[in-house]
Amino acid sequence: MDLFLVIFAATLVVGVLISALAHKTVLSTAVLFLLVGFTLGPNVTGVLQFDATSPAISTISELALFVVLFTDGMRTGWQDLRKAWRLPGRALGWGLPLTLVFTAVLAHFIVGLDWTSALLVGAILAPTDPVFAAAIVGNKRVPNRLRYLLNVESGVNDGLALPFVIIFLELSTGTEDLHFAELGIEILFGAAIGVAVPLLVVWALRSRLFAATGVYEPIGAIAIGLLVFALASATHANLFLAAFAAGITLATVGEQERDRFHEFGEILAELLKLLALTVFGALLSPQFLAEIPWTGYVFAVLALLLPRPAALYLSFLGSKLSMREQVAAMWFGPKGFASVVYVLLVVTSEAPQADFIFHLVALTVALSILAHSSTDVVVAKWFDEPKEVPAWEGPEPVPPGHDLGGSDAGRSLPPDPERGEAGG
Repeated sequence: MDLFLVIFAATLVVGVLISALAHKTVLSTAVLFLLVGFTLGPNVTGVLQFDATSPAISTISELALFVVLFTDGMRTGWQDLRKAWRLPGRALGWGLPLTLVFTAVLAHFIVGLDWTSALLVGAILAPTDPVFAAAIVGNKRVPNRLRYLLNVESGVNDGLALPFVIIFLELSTGTEDLHFAELGIEILFGAAIGVAVPLLVVWALRSRLFAATGVYEPIGAIAIGLLVFALASATHANLFLAAFAAGITLATVGEQERDRFHEFGEILAELLKLLALTVFGALLSPQFLAEIPWTGYVFAVLALLLPRPAALYLSFLGSKLSMREQVAAMWFGPKGFASVVYVLLVVTSEAPQADFIFHLVALTVALSILAHSSTDVVVAKWFDEPKEVPAWEGPEPVPPGHDLGGSDAGRSLPPDPERGEAGG
């Protein structure tokens, strides 16, 4: 573990040093961490020793996903979701389930998975990770509505895909082992804890009896997250739904607490993502990739090229998005952190095809990281010419602490031009 920390810290330093260059070119810090893990993994050089089923991997993944879902939820309170019902609503309400189904169809007919396992793969690969589309999200010349669409969609779809992953994973274990009553209780308890804890704490802070001051102000959101984590673990409630519900609730009723936690939370989530990517890379190897049949490679390529474009094309019929904006949104459906963690949940389960599903998803995610993180700058340049900037585009007010930077961290919602909210 000491050696791993040294390697991760050194890679992090290198990532910081090249981050400005990576933001302007096809280089990617995400690919750097993936390649370091791959090169030093147990089946390549053997410097790092990891196993997908080890408790340490499960713990890292579980904690990282909890933090990411908590911070994702805090980016999109109920007010944001109500405001975002037009274009992002199409992508989430129609695009997400259609992507899931289309991916499942490919998994069933190309690699021969049964329908339950195929739907599980579709649910795992449905969420998108905006860290690989950073150049688009952070480019002020890219139309606001496209940036707004990608921001809201990526901030919400991890949590929306999670119930499907849970249900299809439960189904894939076999009909004799189904416990839908317990599953329903876990989901309901998770959502209830995630809503109740932030409501009670924020209500107490707004009362005359209690108040946070000084260094304890940013600790408020951390304390809420820890309490949600502890209660969900102790009651066997669904940990991840609790995290996502807590983030959305805190963003809705505790704007002050969210803003004070924002910078720290985004940095922590980004660090954990990079840590998980390094571990994920170490699980890959030439031997691992050789175990995947040629049909798996066909599936992985088609899963990146067909389901999301087809789903978003149908979802955006009748919308005001230009074809250039639609193509950019269709292409940037990168598979990232959430997919990695969800498939690790499958590996530690009793699903009969868990190992093959892991190979299939791992290959797809790896190809996605390479493809999407290397093309975000190229596609963003489509919108670099001043003549390409729509008339309604202009300087946009950015809330304090909500900078639209070059990573998944610090994403805020640009004005929604569909509602007449052009910037400036």
